[in-house]
Amino acid sequence: MGQQLYFDNFMPAADIVILAVCLVIGVLFATSYTVRTARFGLFINMLIYLFLAAASDMMLHDCYAHITDGNYTPIYVIRVVYHGFMFLTFLLYVVYLVELLLLDKKTRKPIMRVATGIFTFVFITDIILSITGHGFRLSPDGTPTPGINMFMVGYVLFVADIIYIMLRYRKRIYNKALFGMLGTIGVSFIILFMQERHLQSSFTVSSFLFPTIALLYLFHSSPYDIETGSVNISAFKDSVRYYHSKGRDFYFISMYLPSFDSEGKALPENLQALLRQFPAEHFKKAVLYKISYGQMLLMMPERSNPDFDVQIKEAVSAFKDEYDKLHADFKVVIGKSIEEISRRNEYLSFIKDIHRNMEINSFHMVDEKDVTTFNRSEDILKELEDIFKKHDLNDERIIPYCQPVYNIKNGKYDTAEALMRLNLPGLGMVFPDQFIPLAEEHGYIHILTKIILHKTCENIKNLLSEGYEVKRISVNVSMPELRDETFTADIENIISSSNIPTGKVAIEVTESQTDSDYLNVKDMIEKLKGTGIKFYLDDFGTGYSNMERIMKLPFDIIKFDRSLVLASQSDERSEKIVGRLAGMFADLHYSVLYEGVEDETDEKRCIDMYASYLQGYKYSKPIPMDELRNFFSKSA
Repeated sequence: MGQQLYFDNFMPAADIVILAVCLVIGVLFATSYTVRTARFGLFINMLIYLFLAAASDMMLHDCYAHITDGNYTPIYVIRVVYHGFMFLTFLLYVVYLVELLLLDKKTRKPIMRVATGIFTFVFITDIILSITGHGFRLSPDGTPTPGINMFMVGYVLFVADIIYIMLRYRKRIYNKALFGMLGTIGVSFIILFMQERHLQSSFTVSSFLFPTIALLYLFHSSPYDIETGSVNISAFKDSVRYYHSKGRDFYFISMYLPSFDSEGKALPENLQALLRQFPAEHFKKAVLYKISYGQMLLMMPERSNPDFDVQIKEAVSAFKDEYDKLHADFKVVIGKSIEEISRRNEYLSFIKDIHRNMEINSFHMVDEKDVTTFNRSEDILKELEDIFKKHDLNDERIIPYCQPVYNIKNGKYDTAEALMRLNLPGLGMVFPDQFIPLAEEHGYIHILTKIILHKTCENIKNLLSEGYEVKRISVNVSMPELRDETFTADIENIISSSNIPTGKVAIEVTESQTDSDYLNVKDMIEKLKGTGIKFYLDDFGTGYSNMERIMKLPFDIIKFDRSLVLASQSDERSEKIVGRLAGMFADLHYSVLYEGVEDETDEKRCIDMYASYLQGYKYSKPIPMDELRNFFSKSA
């Protein structure tokens, strides 16, 4: 033909790379974990259109190089197809943004009308211009004439539209993601500009690929934890959303290792190896998710595991065999997807609620009762949130209870431990084991302490005004509260505003497990001790005792846990150990209080073991605080 091999100085190398990149990404998607969301589907379609665009671009120039009969119709047709795939990619990019931004239908409609309008206008105008001879055309001898470049017009319009959408709704996109998307669009525009300046056309499809790869990296990468072969928590939530949208069921297995559930605690290498191989050995298409430092969750489709009951028995048996080598405490929850929990995407909270009520080193199969318990916990949590928001110290939902304490020295009841119950609409009376862990976990515990302290002070004031002898009533505080800078001020303000002697209130704290908690306790005691408040060390003997720390803290009363009362009755040796511990504290001028005294045998043994105070069902079960009048004596 006497014409150059390709027009526009085109070289196929760039398009070949595009084809290879698209295929490689496809292979990676097929062989690795990726959440199949609606946006992922859009991304795949964009990738397909880019693949077809690169292929049609090569076909266009190849066709041009081999036509010898002067019939250029195939070239015009392929060019239209090529541009169509390119602009369809742009259109899908806009749709992707709309999905990413979670725009409502009313906001979506004008955005999609503009994008569809640009596509239709540019696509049809490009065809018309070629037909009328004002756009791209080939002379009889094959010489190309660009004419009005509608492709660049469309490119600029789409880029402007995309940038406008991102900037207009920028608060809905994480800043770094926004800058990443804008940056890759900027790089692509520069490539296209430099290409036009040098009369090139080889990198056109490449300029579309870069923003697409940005989406892959920013929104579809679920990096594996190399040590365990797991993906992250957000990937799990996306998977639940995907399964629910498709109406598919799945099985899940959660393993919680409490001793490793803190930052810096690495799983042992043998456990990491077990986690890497365990899913593939026992289940099909199973994906492992890392929920926290100490929690892993395995998820697998039901239809790929029809013999799950058999598989799980084998898996549990294998795990038990390995456990003898691991020596790590665990809690394992096993279940099948539940429509109600899937719809709300609340499996993590649901499983945590089950963990909370499980024995250590046990397996639990999920049942309907768990869902009922979880829903109740969620209802309690909503009420706790409302109590926190209202911050009303007289909130009627908090019911002050207490357990009288027997004073051995004077043979009277003159102290008590304040307790609380919740009386919630639709739920009735709720006990501490059902709401205290929730309150601590979600940061609502301090308001509960403030309310029960306020109501305790009011009860003390009323008892004193009626002539009752009240030595003190103790109030429990939670370790997380001590990290609050306002804690001591809150305690002082509530007691002082009640106009009762400060010494009528005591504070019970449990033993600290960390250095920071120990320092918080020490700081709190030092600040409040001078006001006359007494301090109890609660639950002594429950497994975290550190005598050195205890001796450095100026407690007034050491509360021996019920477990020590039980231990002391098991044999003479145990009784001597508990007795000598109590004797040591008594010699150091601490008062010893035994909890969980249930009968006269317990009472006598505890008195022989240096008891100053006794508390338990022998004397009274927990009672509403206003019933203390039945136990306390009036002053003579």
